[in-house]
Amino acid sequence: MLRPLLFILALTLPAFAQNAAPFEVEETTIAQVHSAMNAGSLTCRALVDEYLKRIEAYDKNGPAINAIVLINPEAQKQADELDRRFARTGITGPLHCVPLIVKDNFETAGLRTTNGALALEKFIPVQDAFLVRRAREAGAIVLAKSNMAEWAFSPYETVSSIQPGYTRNPYDLSRVTAGSSGGTAAAVAASFGLVGFGSDTGNSIRGPSSHQSLVGIRSTMGLTSRGGVIPLSMLADIAGPIARSVEDAARVFAVITGEDPGDPVTVAARNHGNQNYLAALDPNGLKGAVIGVLRQAYERESADPEVVRIFKSAVEELRRAGATIIDPVTVDLDGIRRAQNAGPCQGFKYDLNHYLAAQGDQVPVKTLAEVLKSRGYHPSVQLRLEQAESGPANGPDSPACEADRTYREQVREAVVRAMGKFKIDAFVYPTWSNVPRLIGDLNTPAGDNSQFFSPTTGFPAISVPMGFSRGGTLPAGMTLFGKAWSEATLIKFAYAYEQATKHRHPPASTPPLR
Repeated sequence: MLRPLLFILALTLPAFAQNAAPFEVEETTIAQVHSAMNAGSLTCRALVDEYLKRIEAYDKNGPAINAIVLINPEAQKQADELDRRFARTGITGPLHCVPLIVKDNFETAGLRTTNGALALEKFIPVQDAFLVRRAREAGAIVLAKSNMAEWAFSPYETVSSIQPGYTRNPYDLSRVTAGSSGGTAAAVAASFGLVGFGSDTGNSIRGPSSHQSLVGIRSTMGLTSRGGVIPLSMLADIAGPIARSVEDAARVFAVITGEDPGDPVTVAARNHGNQNYLAALDPNGLKGAVIGVLRQAYERESADPEVVRIFKSAVEELRRAGATIIDPVTVDLDGIRRAQNAGPCQGFKYDLNHYLAAQGDQVPVKTLAEVLKSRGYHPSVQLRLEQAESGPANGPDSPACEADRTYREQVREAVVRAMGKFKIDAFVYPTWSNVPRLIGDLNTPAGDNSQFFSPTTGFPAISVPMGFSRGGTLPAGMTLFGKAWSEATLIKFAYAYEQATKHRHPPASTPPLR
């Protein structure tokens, strides 16, 4: 008789929970959500409704963050179904009822996927990107699709032809979110969802995370799949999580890593995809760590002095938390150059044309040439589209790609040699050396330090909040960068630093609704 009684009680839970004091979704974590659900004080439907209220109040109204391009019309129905399943079995998976913000270059079954471009406005995929499918299987709900820098081109701002206007930084509405995953980052920072997905070719998980006081993980090439993510450059594209805490980023990361037959590069994950990322959440994880300050990644005359001071303080915080600091360390790149006149390897034209061709009749345009002909793009990207179309499309077997592979391997070897020479476990540097720019400003120094080391080597990097500049208003992030397959180590260091400092605070522009 016990199970029928429990089931009857569970059926009354939604009404009870929604009549109780509203659950505070701002800055909440996956663990706190699951704890409230197990305690009977929160339902999945109530959680989803709270996030939808915040999107309604703050995305196009109020501060007008402008981060969301599409809300999943089935989100509430899916939440109700998860509540029914919870009534029968309890928590259904590690991401049970995690409302997820998904960058609009990830395929989402039944939901428009545009890559920020009007040319793809009518593209409604029939299947999920691999990471989205993994998240749904673990219990997550795709709550909304987020705005992005069109075609993922810009690391500096988030503007597209699919949505009027810029996405705004919730910490200062006059400033940019960075790009291209700026919509996801702004939405997660403003608590429009629990966590989000972004993609990073040169910066676009780590930069927006830095600009919005978030945690972003760029994995080792091959540990997370790009299957179903519209490409910018498959030589460097990575997909991964953006979250408000290291713990939540690690919880998502633990679900999404692994081999995907749709992305051959992930075959390498067979031997490296079983790390215990949750066990790495050790508040004492910096004790005994040896970390090197990679000054060559960030030192330049245009660096903002206040950001540099914040970083120096962050290095001292690492030291106080138990790390040994080696300052400076240097990666010897002398003599390492791409072969002259080899030309570009693959790149946007090659990768986009192959992606579009594989979609068949699902997509309204089949080539970059057809994109240009459609005129379905933002004027700011026209020149880059035209330049890509007029350039070569060198395939993986071309001399250009052979030269590129040689160059990347030489850089990898140089990084590993430096780590051995200085006997360090990871490098550290500010994710950006300058504060977020004012919207529309493409002239003042940008300060992006993310474009070279991780994208060129394919080695992992994590950005974690290190404080605020300008009187505590503008976020700044710190990058931990390590050798291949060292994600668990980097997560351990990032978590210990986060727990020792607690730098993140929510943006004032999107306060609790109550």
